[in-house]
Amino acid sequence: MTSRREFLAGTAAISAAALMLPSAARAEVKFDPQPGKWRTFSITTRIELADAGKAAQVWVPLPSVAEDAWIVPEGDEWSGNAASAEIITDPKYGAKLLRANFAAGSEPGVIEVRSRIRTQDRGAPFGGARAAASLSDSERQLFLEATELMPTDGIVKETADKITGGAGDEVARARAIYDWIVENCHRDKSVRGCGTGDVASMLESGNLGGKCADLNALYVALARASGLPARDVYGLRVAPSRFGYKSLGAGSENVTKAQHCRAEVYLTGYGWVAVDPADVRKVMLEEPPADNPIDAPVVVAAREKLFGAWEGNWLAYNTAHDLVLPGSQHKVAFLMYPQAEVGGELLDSLDPDTFKYTITSAEIAS
Repeated sequence: MTSRREFLAGTAAISAAALMLPSAARAEVKFDPQPGKWRTFSITTRIELADAGKAAQVWVPLPSVAEDAWIVPEGDEWSGNAASAEIITDPKYGAKLLRANFAAGSEPGVIEVRSRIRTQDRGAPFGGARAAASLSDSERQLFLEATELMPTDGIVKETADKITGGAGDEVARARAIYDWIVENCHRDKSVRGCGTGDVASMLESGNLGGKCADLNALYVALARASGLPARDVYGLRVAPSRFGYKSLGAGSENVTKAQHCRAEVYLTGYGWVAVDPADVRKVMLEEPPADNPIDAPVVVAAREKLFGAWEGNWLAYNTAHDLVLPGSQHKVAFLMYPQAEVGGELLDSLDPDTFKYTITSAEIAS
């Protein structure tokens, strides 16, 4: 039997080789995130504003989820020609962001933000000792409440009751919702960015397609409607998968388009548990050779682990919803992309022709 130390030492070579294996050989590749090895990453976000004639503001999400078991932010720094810049923390969700201001008539605005994090894999907590801190009343209320795009009544509540009607304890209900999304939703590659997270519209239209901010938001809404505290976790893939899954990692050091939303559900005795049905559907659609059936080995392996575990090649920005950008009248449903306002107009963060930014990731050797 291969020891854990031998396994960790060999994962880099395995991951690189697995991407080139035929599908039959890929059946032998396992997806098995386990805590044990911390990794350090430096993330650089560079924003360039072309219009120098108008006053502008920029907001850059910063890693603000701190969990000793899997992610530790280690600080942020910035440079550029902003007239002022400050780190602001949202009082409701604790989301941190850098707000930078550029004066009208100045040279084109440039700001570069560097963040450093440590992260490791999360393993499923089931089967071990059940000991976890309880949620406070205010925390429980926060992660059970509806948001503008995630109602917990009406069709959401009706759907949740149908899914969990035959389930038993909290774990069974949480798993039933996960399995329902995996089996009934699909990843729609035509959706811009990571989607919008408008879960009521998904259910009312019957179109259960989307991307991570749609499918995992649907999980969170259904869980909350079932009485299970849950939250979206908005973040960014920062490295390739160690397990050879091309669809579950960043393809290069340029991670400008590698945003990814995950989810967590709070289960009594286990604490916050990792959940990512959206990535199961991503594996089905995109993992070579693509369009994999639900019973394909690469899908089965991912589905088994992504209820309870996830790989540490990803950073978490925040869990915020319906965030009014500080110093502005504009609101965003979630903060996973850099945002900018020029002359009072909010730019489209998914349109590089009007809003230019790049995000790069570099792993720092320990």
